Amino acid sequence: MKIDHVKLYKMNMRMRNPFTTSFGTEQDRLFLLVEAIDEHGLSGWGECVTSERPLYSEEFTESSWYMLEKFLIPAVVKREIQHPKDLQELFAMYKRNNMAKSALEAAVWDLYAKSKGVPLAKLLGGVRSKIQVGISLGIEENTDRLLESIQEKVEEGYKRIKVKIKPGKDIDVLREIRANYPDIPLMADANSAYTLNDLAVLKAMDEFNLMMIEQPLTAGDLIDHAKLQKQLETPVCLDESIHSYEDARQAIELGSARIINMKVGRVGGLTQAKRIHDLCEKENVPLWCGGMLESGIGRAHNIAITTLENFNLPGDTASSSRYWEKDIIEPEVIVENGELHVPEKPGIGFDINMEEIERNTVKNKAFQ
Repeated sequence: MKIDHVKLYKMNMRMRNPFTTSFGTEQDRLFLLVEAIDEHGLSGWGECVTSERPLYSEEFTESSWYMLEKFLIPAVVKREIQHPKDLQELFAMYKRNNMAKSALEAAVWDLYAKSKGVPLAKLLGGVRSKIQVGISLGIEENTDRLLESIQEKVEEGYKRIKVKIKPGKDIDVLREIRANYPDIPLMADANSAYTLNDLAVLKAMDEFNLMMIEQPLTAGDLIDHAKLQKQLETPVCLDESIHSYEDARQAIELGSARIINMKVGRVGGLTQAKRIHDLCEKENVPLWCGGMLESGIGRAHNIAITTLENFNLPGDTASSSRYWEKDIIEPEVIVENGELHVPEKPGIGFDINMEEIERNTVKNKAFQ
């Protein structure tokens, strides 16, 4: 397979509702799409899941555009590619920039699957025809509004409710949720908002029978999370601390977490995601697929990886309508009673709505 040329799109899409975490509030999503085209005109698509500002990680949309333009795309264009995993070697000299790497690799994975006439999920070794889905709810100033959102999502059948927390918006909120919903599968996501000085608060969360507390301490940390996990009955789940296979291996060996949240962009692509999956399966560490407020293209790649055997907890792959008035794929992602069916068409399994892409594109460039 030869990559004839690559197109890069900078997108600006407005979410249906603002989404608030401990990082702040986001409603306008400025992100990138990558289209890889072979010599026969067949194309594959990937999404760079950065945000406009470097809050979740050091990467942001403008830096990823530069990385793709100056280093990653030139390494791929006009090159014969035997398999998408070859890109890992091509990109190895460049440090981090995992989301930029993942976006281009995702486009090549989609293209490769289409060229073989098989669904991406099958190519990755997926075993599921449908997957269970949870929902992620942002911080609300008014707890009553949060409870209304939970009720709405419970009625829609989502298999797990995740709520964002931060200091001052934690124990009282969780207690109120449990008073109204004592039995729902519930988890709390801190997005690195706490330190070991907050141990008493974090230990108090044990009373709420949470599935997990996600990334309570500093992004990148493994040692303090290991200390914390020894003090808690509730499983710690790591997100921003896992950027590579080695991070996952060390976290497991240290006992830093009992669960790992897999985000394909964060770990550098589907090839690395599959390696981490296989490690966690061997070590009996449950996985689930987290969301980065993706459009349908990024969401489609998440669906594909979630079909692997050890993704045994509901992920954040909610319906397109949860985030967008109109998505950029057809059909849109639809969750029914907390489950979605894995598409069976080749590649990511969804058609690309070029009209919507063009409508939301603020900059584009072709590389050949």
